[in-house]
Amino acid sequence: MFKIAFSPVYKYKLPDNHRFPMEKYELIPEQLLYEGTITKDQFFHPDQLTRDELLQTHTAAYLDKLETLDLTRREQRDIGFPVRKDLIERGKHISKGTLMCAEYAAQDGVAMNIAGGTHHAYSDHGEGFCVFNDFAIASHILLSKGTYKRILIIDLDVHQGNGTARIFQDNESVFTLSVHGERNYPLRKEKSDLDIGLPDKADDNLYLKTITEHLPKTIEQFKPEFIFYLAGVDVLETDKLGRLSLSKTGCKHRDEYVFSLCKQYDIPVAVSMGGGYSLKLSDIIDAHANTYRAAMDIYY
Repeated sequence: MFKIAFSPVYKYKLPDNHRFPMEKYELIPEQLLYEGTITKDQFFHPDQLTRDELLQTHTAAYLDKLETLDLTRREQRDIGFPVRKDLIERGKHISKGTLMCAEYAAQDGVAMNIAGGTHHAYSDHGEGFCVFNDFAIASHILLSKGTYKRILIIDLDVHQGNGTARIFQDNESVFTLSVHGERNYPLRKEKSDLDIGLPDKADDNLYLKTITEHLPKTIEQFKPEFIFYLAGVDVLETDKLGRLSLSKTGCKHRDEYVFSLCKQYDIPVAVSMGGGYSLKLSDIIDAHANTYRAAMDIYY
């Protein structure tokens, strides 16, 4: 069975007036265990990234600011969370979880991180609820070790992965693909290797037609040896920040299609959850759980 990164430190207490649904990181594994989709022995608890590992992606000046909590009001506002020591420590565990998922996926075909998908973090600053860029960190480490020479990042969160695109803009070993809401955050987009901006209210048919048209061609042309997949569920019609109109069924079909391609081409894939901001917490949990159900359906 595939491995799942999850640690108690993923839980993070925000002020009561904050809208980010942090409860999902605890409730997703509880739901999956309750329904029998996964078992407890699939979980692993990642430790922290080292400073040297972080420095392969993030600048020393930025790390120093985080360690000393010396961020300006503007920098903290851009991140969107109260920047505390426990938030920074949490980010190190989550990003290590994504790196370890890549190692497990090499054995099992797929591995999942309950959190992660922090694609708005740049090398020198954080944005949009993202402090460290977990896909960028893991990609740099895998490339530096010589584990892989070509890595594809499939970003299907509703928001463009601007930090990821900027970090890899001159790196031919990493292909960044982002399918997102054209009129959604961030207002100023970076340039991915392939950006596909969808109109507001794009539905299941348009979304699935788009990815089935572009993903196989990208794999055929770039020939990745490893894939990172950001499976955001903020594409749902019920999402208060998303502006697209996918159903939960359509979102699950998206996940099934990505996993089917990875399996068809025999490319290991590590998955992070990304965003999800539906009004009902139950919709967020069910949509994220569908990603795990899809992985079980395709791989087992």
